[in-house]
Amino acid sequence: MPGRASVPPEKIARVASLQKMVLDHPVTALVGIRGVPAAALQKMRKDLLERGHPLVVAPNSAIRHALEQAAKERPSLQPLLDYVTDQTGIIAADGNPFSLYQELVQTRSPTPARGGSIAPNDILVPGGETPFRPGPIVAELQHAGFPAAIEKGKVVLKKDSVVAKAGEVLSAEKANLLTRLNIFPLEVGLDLRAAVERETFYAPNVLAVDLAQQRAELARAHLRALALAVEVGYFTPESIPILLSKAYRGAIALAVESAYPTATTLPEILARAFREAKALHDLTGTPAS
Repeated sequence: MPGRASVPPEKIARVASLQKMVLDHPVTALVGIRGVPAAALQKMRKDLLERGHPLVVAPNSAIRHALEQAAKERPSLQPLLDYVTDQTGIIAADGNPFSLYQELVQTRSPTPARGGSIAPNDILVPGGETPFRPGPIVAELQHAGFPAAIEKGKVVLKKDSVVAKAGEVLSAEKANLLTRLNIFPLEVGLDLRAAVERETFYAPNVLAVDLAQQRAELARAHLRALALAVEVGYFTPESIPILLSKAYRGAIALAVESAYPTATTLPEILARAFREAKALHDLTGTPAS
C-alpha cells in the first residue's frame, strides 16, 4: 500500500510563516482581492507594509491551515475560517480593526464595468447632453435602456434613469455604453471580509463606521454637555473658565446697574450717567452738566 505523499517543505514553511505572522500581531484580517490588477495589488501591499500592516497573498489551503494552527493558541481566530473563500489575502496589523477598515476603504477606486459584471448598487445615469454625435448611437442607447433622443442636433438623455438594479448582471452592450459615458459603477480594491482583534471577532458591517461623522457627533455632544454644565453651574475643568467669565460679566453688570464704583465700573457708570443726562436734555431742554 503506497504511503501518503509527503508535504513539500516549502508549503510547511509557508504555513508556519503565516501562523507566526498571525500570532505576532493583535489584529488579523481577511481581505478579498478578486479583480484587483496585479500592479495595483503590489502598490497596495507596499503602502500597507509601510504602515506596518503586511498583506500576504497565499493559497486558501495555506491560509486555512495557518489559521487552524493559530486558533489552537487563540480560539477567537476560528470564525475567520468561514471567510477563506475565493481569492483571499491575509493582513496582520498592530492598530485596531476600525482604522484598518478605513485604510482598506481608501484603497478602493472606481473602475469600468464589463459584460457579466454585477451591479453593486442601482446604476443611475443622469439626464442631459452626451458626448456622442447623432447617428446609430441613439438606437444603441435606446436598445440598452437609456432614454436617448436627438435635440438641437445633439444626443441627449431625456431624464435621469436607473439603467441597472443592484445585483443585476450587466450585458456587454450596457457595460460598454456606461464606460463611453464615463460612468464607472464598479470599485476595485481590497474588500475586508472579517477581522479579529485579540479575542474579539468583527464582521465587516460592524467595522463600517463613518469616523468623520462619529467625530462630529462627539464634538456636538461635548458642546451640548458643556452648555448644560455652564447653565446649571456644574464645575468641570472645561466649564470653570466659562463660569468664571460669566460670573465676572454678571458682577460687572450688577455693579454698573447699582452704580457701585470700582476701577472697572466707574467709566461705564459715568458713561451711563452722561447718556441719561443727554436723553433728559433732549426731552426737556435742560443743559446736561
